Amino acid sequence: MGMEILLPRMPCWPRVREGKHKKMPRKVKNVLFIMCDQLRWDYLSCAGHPTLKTPNIDALAKRGVRFTRAYVQSPICGPSRMSFYTGRYMNSHGSNWNGIPLNVGELTMGDYYRALGVETVLVGKTHMTADKEGMERLGIDPKSIIGVRVSECGFDPYERDDGLHGRGPAGTRDPQPRYNRYLNEKGYEGENPWHDWANAAEGEGNELASGWAMKNARKPARVKEEDSETPYMTRRGMDFIREAGDKPWCVHLSYIKPHWPYIAPAPYNAMYSAKDVVPVVRSEEERNNPHPVVKAFQEYLIGKSFARDEVREEVIPVYMGLIKQIDDQMGVLFEFLQDGGYFDNTMIVFTSDHGDYLGDHWLGEKELFHEPSVKVPLIIFDPSAEADAARGTTCDELVEAIDLAPTFLEAFGGDATKESHRLEGRSLLSLVAGRKPEQWRNYVVSEYDYSIQYGSAFTSAPSDQRLFMIADKEWKYVHAIGFRPMLFDLRNDPQELKDLGSDLKYADVRQRYSERLAEWGLRQSQRVTRSEEQIKGMRGRAQQFGILIGVWDETDIDDKYWGRYRGDSADTLLKK
Repeated sequence: MGMEILLPRMPCWPRVREGKHKKMPRKVKNVLFIMCDQLRWDYLSCAGHPTLKTPNIDALAKRGVRFTRAYVQSPICGPSRMSFYTGRYMNSHGSNWNGIPLNVGELTMGDYYRALGVETVLVGKTHMTADKEGMERLGIDPKSIIGVRVSECGFDPYERDDGLHGRGPAGTRDPQPRYNRYLNEKGYEGENPWHDWANAAEGEGNELASGWAMKNARKPARVKEEDSETPYMTRRGMDFIREAGDKPWCVHLSYIKPHWPYIAPAPYNAMYSAKDVVPVVRSEEERNNPHPVVKAFQEYLIGKSFARDEVREEVIPVYMGLIKQIDDQMGVLFEFLQDGGYFDNTMIVFTSDHGDYLGDHWLGEKELFHEPSVKVPLIIFDPSAEADAARGTTCDELVEAIDLAPTFLEAFGGDATKESHRLEGRSLLSLVAGRKPEQWRNYVVSEYDYSIQYGSAFTSAPSDQRLFMIADKEWKYVHAIGFRPMLFDLRNDPQELKDLGSDLKYADVRQRYSERLAEWGLRQSQRVTRSEEQIKGMRGRAQQFGILIGVWDETDIDDKYWGRYRGDSADTLLKK
């Protein structure tokens, strides 16, 4: 079952040792930046899932590099995506939770790539909230080109669709999405066909079985498979590529699935069953005396639901079916790219904005820092000959979501190092070519602001309801303002079942990682208007303009700085 379009496999060459690499011309003209929503890193067959088969995504991994330690900067949609798009940590860009606007002044992928002549386009989801107050203050018309771009994370929206077209007491978030209009035009009736057809099944009598109720997960969505969200968005992405012609582009093809509502069209709703579900990762100890913040998450409705085996057995097979549908659509997309010759000049990136607990650690959703939530799949295919050495390999270096923005910039011929005062990530091109840079990061950082979702469970101020994770290949440390820290031994407890945050034997480890986190917190992140090279060029500029501070005697400084005060011309002084 399912479509399997396996790409022609390119040769896999041995790794090139650092210092032995011969520079080759790059071939990247376009970037296809594919993002799923809430896809766990380990729910791909190339990542080792025993029952879920994803041959088309696997084929991409065979042509590129699969990163096994890629982490997002916040394990929730909005802040994570803002970090992807800006190349900056969450507390740098300030969009701390869904619905908190990205500052109108933040530079994003579109700002960097358009300067190089690259059309930067959105097809799908961003979870971006526009800074309307900032735009109004600056007199930016939201309908102008600039207004649209600062409202859409810097992308030109070919089609924006966050895929959450709910209906509630406050109304609807997006009353007229194009996808709803498409469904109406195809004969799916109603004010909100996104829910009534694409995310609901047939219930008893004339009632709908809403996808919001997880007990309905295994029922087939009422929509035809070809009209469901994932195939629809795939076609929209191909529509843009056809229309783009010879213009270089960066297309962000951003799917809503396998994000909830957990419901799929036939045949994907029934492809998997409870016997295909991998065992849950959790222990009774995690519930006996959990960290106070973890306890609040466990006691939230989604945590209590996924703590029940019947929920997992009903939902996870459908979650897997939604991933299988994505893989089949990757087959459709990759065949289109192959036929059009795009594999010759297009970098293709496949990733997710965060994972999904699915009951692991007695939790549902995402938002905390266990691996199922904060680690994501990341596959990069680079068509350049420079990348031939590493095709079909995996890379276990520590990688962050913020690395993609500078990676794409460098692939397009830009110089990411000149943007290091803004871009906090690092280009991955050397790793994609099988070469580890001399100096690479030795830890990753992620952040979470729980003041909106879980803040009412605590008496602390919203500004203190924040978590910070710092992790390497050995330890994961979580700083929780106002509470004890959390600590996990990743080598000896890779499933993170035992929190060592209060164990006296590990006080020195906690101190070491606390100091590392403090060091990270002191980084320069807000001087975004001057680069390192510009700062160097500003040294001594005051004297050049005759601002002679601290001089006692004329001979204290070079004679040229006194010249204009003596009547010498500027030309005369420049010759000195």
